[in-house]
Amino acid sequence: MIVTLLTDFGDFYPGVMKGVILSLAPETRVVDICHTVEPQNVLQGAFLLYNSYRFFKSAVHVAVVDPEVGSERRAIAVKTKNHVFIAPDNGIVYPSASEDGIERVYEIDLSISKLVGELSYTFHGRDVFAPAAALAVRGDLWKFCNEIEDMKKLELFDYKIESDRIVCRVVFIDRFGNLVTNLKAKDINAKRFYLKGIEFPLVKTYSDVKIGEPLALIGSFGTLELSVRNGNASELLGIDKGGVEIELEVS
Repeated sequence: MIVTLLTDFGDFYPGVMKGVILSLAPETRVVDICHTVEPQNVLQGAFLLYNSYRFFKSAVHVAVVDPEVGSERRAIAVKTKNHVFIAPDNGIVYPSASEDGIERVYEIDLSISKLVGELSYTFHGRDVFAPAAALAVRGDLWKFCNEIEDMKKLELFDYKIESDRIVCRVVFIDRFGNLVTNLKAKDINAKRFYLKGIEFPLVKTYSDVKIGEPLALIGSFGTLELSVRNGNASELLGIDKGGVEIELEVS
């Protein structure tokens, strides 16, 4: 069984989570999706999970971007048609789980931490979510769960389209400085986008413009991206974090 991990933990902490998972379920195959989600950026974590989970036929997905760790926020496990999602109840798994078809939602009892030996107020990734993932692989998770009726929702695609402008969000900035927005390709009718006085013509590939020129295209996420060929759109526009709302003029 595959367990995927997506966090904002950076180095060290994910390795400890893997240690817990493999000690409780040695047969598990652990796949790292991303550990460089911007700190506390739940929206970005949800977007990256949404664009990765479907490439697994069936898996347990652990997503931990958890600004409220140690508070009374719930730890949840969501059983869907093909997957199990384990996360803090802050909306991070909702877009993915709802797309796959939610069948059951459970609150994970914090007593599951006894399998690790301690319960930290700051590292539920190790003490709650990792053992939950291992038990989900073994089929034993539900003994530490109570079924609940609801979970927090998060809307990824909350953009607004008008005749001459689009209000959307930059949800992710990749290592090349491309600004990935949440504007879906199916809703794009414009051929040119303008932001901070800079024109971004809609093209199919980077090579459709000259080196150093701005462009817009539909990237691998299936959404609009603002880029600079062999350059850095993040630096050009002064946008350095995800979740930022932008207003695009269009023509």
